[in-house]
Amino acid sequence: MKEKEDLKIAVLIDADNVPYNNIKGMLDEIAKFGIPTIKRIYGDWTKSKASGWKSALLKHAITPVQQYSYTVGKNATDSAMIIDAMDILHSQKVEGFCLVSSDSDFTRLATRLRESGMLVIGLGEKKTPHPFIVSCDKFIYIEVIEGGTTKQAKNSRKSKSKKSAATANQESEVESIDDEMIRLLKSSINDLADDNGWAFLAEVGGLLIKKKPDFDPRNYGFSKLTPLIKSLNNHFTIYEENVKDTQIKHIYVKNKK
Repeated sequence: MKEKEDLKIAVLIDADNVPYNNIKGMLDEIAKFGIPTIKRIYGDWTKSKASGWKSALLKHAITPVQQYSYTVGKNATDSAMIIDAMDILHSQKVEGFCLVSSDSDFTRLATRLRESGMLVIGLGEKKTPHPFIVSCDKFIYIEVIEGGTTKQAKNSRKSKSKKSAATANQESEVESIDDEMIRLLKSSINDLADDNGWAFLAEVGGLLIKKKPDFDPRNYGFSKLTPLIKSLNNHFTIYEENVKDTQIKHIYVKNKK
């Protein structure tokens, strides 16, 4: 996956389809891929449900774009966001986009931006439809971002056992590593392995994202790919090599027979 530290990214947020409680975590996540030079959020700010965004917008210098709901049952926000995205694309001021939404209506937009050579990052809740997820170069679930809060967690805070309920919810969000995931890991290692079966783990991680845009070790309760692989020692062997006179460590992985 193409990534540059100085990549200029346009961040477009669909206020109707993502929670506002962890906007800082979302922006910190985006900063791993580049510099968010354009930050806009779309919604009908005359509605009371959008009021929660106000402090977050001021704090993080996000430009609100007003879009009235002209008719019942139609989402005018989507159209405004899509039009702006195409205008930004043709302005040639950015090299990537981050579409923050859980709405499948942005599937075609993500595909179109990638066709134009843009890096497209998606950010949304786990309820996001699969077509939108796979139309992005990389898709990140809001629930796994540090400090993220799902609707279920917010509801649980209303109960007397706030801490225990939040912990139980967080654990329920962790996915199990099933046989399909094991097969994906093994096939990716085989695709990159040398004659002795060893593959550079960093390259394996990049290939996994290409095959499965929403792959993230945090989905399975691990902060990084290395501890995830180490937890599967029945399937994989890890070899770590220190680079001389540096603190850099190269990590290789191999499928067990």
